[in-house]
Amino acid sequence: MTQTDVLVVGAGPTGLTLACDLARRGVAVRIVDRVPEFPHGSRGKGLSQRSLEVLDDLGVVDRLLKFGITHLPHRKYRGAEVVSEIDPEADRVATPDVPYPTGLMIPQWRAERTLRERLADFGVAVELGAELRVISQDADGVTATVGEAQIRARYLVGCDGGRSTVRKAIGLRLHGQTPDIQLMAVGDVEVEGLGRDAWHQWFAGGGAIMLCPLPGTDAFQVQASHELGQDGTPLEPTLETFQRTFDRLAGIPGVRLRNLTWSSTYRVNVRMVDRLRVDRVFLAGDAAHVHPIAGGLGMNSGIQDAYNLGWKLGLVLAGKAAPGLLDTYDEERLPIASWTLDITSELLDAILAAIEESGGGVDAAASRELTQLQLGYPWSRLSRNAASRSSGPQPGDRAPDAPCRDPLTGTPKRLFDLFRGPHFTLLGLGERCAAALNDLETDIVKPYLIGPGGLIDDAGHVAHAYGQDAQILIRPDGYIGLIADADDASAVADYLRSL
Repeated sequence: MTQTDVLVVGAGPTGLTLACDLARRGVAVRIVDRVPEFPHGSRGKGLSQRSLEVLDDLGVVDRLLKFGITHLPHRKYRGAEVVSEIDPEADRVATPDVPYPTGLMIPQWRAERTLRERLADFGVAVELGAELRVISQDADGVTATVGEAQIRARYLVGCDGGRSTVRKAIGLRLHGQTPDIQLMAVGDVEVEGLGRDAWHQWFAGGGAIMLCPLPGTDAFQVQASHELGQDGTPLEPTLETFQRTFDRLAGIPGVRLRNLTWSSTYRVNVRMVDRLRVDRVFLAGDAAHVHPIAGGLGMNSGIQDAYNLGWKLGLVLAGKAAPGLLDTYDEERLPIASWTLDITSELLDAILAAIEESGGGVDAAASRELTQLQLGYPWSRLSRNAASRSSGPQPGDRAPDAPCRDPLTGTPKRLFDLFRGPHFTLLGLGERCAAALNDLETDIVKPYLIGPGGLIDDAGHVAHAYGQDAQILIRPDGYIGLIADADDASAVADYLRSL
């Protein structure tokens, strides 16, 4: 029997994000997946603005930006005629507090490959063909039978998708509904005779087909209503059936689909578990919640589940926090999962209504909420206000970015550069904070004074984002944990002790 600190089951974006976050903290982690080879289908194809911030913290965002695109017009047709075109994110530009103003379109397999490369930087590789069979746990850990081997772990996290073996093994169910909505066929194809400058969309009473170019590849993702057999049952998606749907709805001469490399069938489900943890076993991503693809939040919600759980496991395993900290994973992420099911269901309804009208399309789902920048944990026990001020960002809010400058070298810096890594960050806003920052004695917090004697806030962007004369403690996952008065010398130490 081999031993590890954390066993991650499932090597999609959720499992890989968690493994990267744990590995950079020095946690012994293994990540297994039952598939014999890495998936090559596009599946999910978009990273939200908040996910890009998470991936910035993990040190991979620049690699991903090279392979993806941030703007792609939605072009809607009636037959061969273009009836509408819109870029839902055309007006979004970077600001001092939001460095990634648009989402990134990128095939899921590319995001996974990039995260695997980052994981390899820490000496960890995905173990393929490793199917989880049995789980048993006791007060000290989890014993998992993977293939013919046994692995002993202090904790196990199931990131193994909607049909999760881990979820079933710990006796949890996905509660909810499967709406009576038509199946969708999806696949990756090459397309002759159609430009790669837009997401092409056809909607008609007889069905729908959309062709979206996948950046960094020669392929398009095709999403289409199913062709039906003579008995009215949906046919399996094939190159022939996709071409038949295209010819029937678009009828543009010379457009040919070829080289179908992956296909699948998608049915809308709106379901989630009622808890994310059973003792030492956790669930994350689709293993815990499934919802409509409208808005593209599936991959993103899983990434942020993992990001929330990773720092908590890291602190507990290092002996820097009590095991009770892990209870806040349920407390913080279950309400977000519920919100995700609600918003994606609403957006799906908006799309279904929009496509009834000429020029309507999936851009009907465009919403500021899909950035996930407004999400936070104000209700959490980890969100505490020990300050006398009431304005500015609040505990539980996302910690915004801002530019500043090193006073000695003049080197430009960004707050996100200071946040990057597995530590807490303490911002002292104004010179009154200097004494409290100097008295802080802990190795899990990096303190920075903003103001005289510290980093220079040239244009006041930090003050605009955070206010002045306060201490702001930012959690390792980029949310504000504590706001304290500038001269409160004990607030931060008290907060950390409470963990």
